[in-house]
Amino acid sequence: MTTISASDVAELRKQTGAGLMDCKKALQESNGDYEGALDYLRKKGQKVAEKRADKDATEGCVVTALDEAKTTGVVLALCCETDFVARNEGFTGLAQRLVKMALEHGVENVEQLNALDIDGMTVAEKLVEQTGKTGEKIVVSEVHCLKGDKLASYIHAGSKIGVILSFKDGGKAGADEFFRNVAMHVAAMKPSILNYTEFNAELVAKETVSMQSQITAENEDRARLGKPLKTVPQFVSRLQLTPEVMAAAENAIKEELKAEGKPEKIWDKIVPGKVERFVADNTLLDQEKCLLNQFFVFDETKTVDVAIKNFADAASIVAFRRVAIG
Repeated sequence: MTTISASDVAELRKQTGAGLMDCKKALQESNGDYEGALDYLRKKGQKVAEKRADKDATEGCVVTALDEAKTTGVVLALCCETDFVARNEGFTGLAQRLVKMALEHGVENVEQLNALDIDGMTVAEKLVEQTGKTGEKIVVSEVHCLKGDKLASYIHAGSKIGVILSFKDGGKAGADEFFRNVAMHVAAMKPSILNYTEFNAELVAKETVSMQSQITAENEDRARLGKPLKTVPQFVSRLQLTPEVMAAAENAIKEELKAEGKPEKIWDKIVPGKVERFVADNTLLDQEKCLLNQFFVFDETKTVDVAIKNFADAASIVAFRRVAIG
């Protein structure tokens, strides 16, 4: 049997990151041949990967990278099966390497990233190798590239949520900090689109019925408990609030004020607030899904759209990408 030196094992471990015993066995099985040992470790990784293929990779870390000009950014999720592996320095270091590679090569999807070369193999092969080392399924679940005039990024504590955001600063100082706060809002509030105008009518119609049924059922429980009832919305999105709908709502508000005996001369002070409340009660889908229509977590009296306009008239959000694990 070929004698395997400690230095040979150490060199193989340094190259691959595999455990000492795995490296020693790989060298023994290949009679001390370094390339043969690498091949042995890759095959071991493939066998483990095949066994773990149907496992859920619901842990991991999310990382972001921006170029020096902050005009191109990438957000990436590297996933595994347990938090123990996710917190390992080798795992987080690999995530950082991959996101920098994705940024350098302008990668726009997982398939493109998996095809890149790393350490003499493809990224896909590297992930299989890592699966062999950790005994857990290791995959890149998402990778997104975003370009724009200026970018902001944010990683939530625990590295489970990451956001990159493209914005126009409106020529005002302090934009980097302000839009980083908007990125934090995206991380916390989970919007999926920028504006309600991206909805289609069919989806809104289905969501209207769903939300009405949900709130009606909730009100039955609240009534039994003696709690105040929630308003069951007529609508759920600004997409439905046509000029005709808004005119009818305003007329209904005036009729209500008249019935209450409120003097007509003070209606102009009361109506705007009630119209604003009508809009808030009837745009629940927008508030759930649309970034610009959500109430800003740093000032809940304003929507994100209003907060941006208050920051600078010409400022705006162009696009965002949010990636979360678990």
